[in-house]
Amino acid sequence: MEEGTKGKKTIFIGGIGDDVDETVIYEHFAAFGDIIEVQLPPAPPNPSKPTEIKHRGFAFVTYSSPADAQDAIDNMDLNELRGRVLKVNQAKPMKSLQPPDGNRAIWESEEWLQEFAKPLAQSGGVQGRTAQRAPSGEAEEQANNEEPDAMEE
Repeated sequence: MEEGTKGKKTIFIGGIGDDVDETVIYEHFAAFGDIIEVQLPPAPPNPSKPTEIKHRGFAFVTYSSPADAQDAIDNMDLNELRGRVLKVNQAKPMKSLQPPDGNRAIWESEEWLQEFAKPLAQSGGVQGRTAQRAPSGEAEEQANNEEPDAMEE
C-alpha cells in the first residue's frame, strides 16, 4: 500500500453510467470486503424534467478496513461495469470552498502593504507625476484641491 493511504477506507468510483444505482455498486464491490456505506451523489435537478433523478456519474464506497478498500482499487480500476470503464482510486477529502486565509486580494494584507507599497508620490500614479512637475508645496495644495472621485481625461 502507498504511504499516506494507510487507514483510508473510502474509495472513489468514477465513470459509472446512468443505469447504475447504489444496489449495483454494492453488488459489484461487496466481493472485496464489508461495505459500511455506498454514496451516489445526486445531480442538480433538471427544471425541465423534475421527476427525473440522476446521479453525477461517480460514487463513494466506504469499507470496514483499508485493506478491503485497496483490494477493490486493485481489482476494479479500469474494469468495465455495464459497458463503462471505471476509474477507482482512494477518495480524497473535499476541497473547501474558501482557502484558509479567505478569498482576499494579496494587497489587503497589512504585511504586504508595509513591504511593497510605496507612498503615492513615489508610486508613479497621477499624484506622483503631478508632484514631480510642481514644487513640493504646490503639489500638496493641488492634491488637496482635487476631488477624490474625479476622473482625468
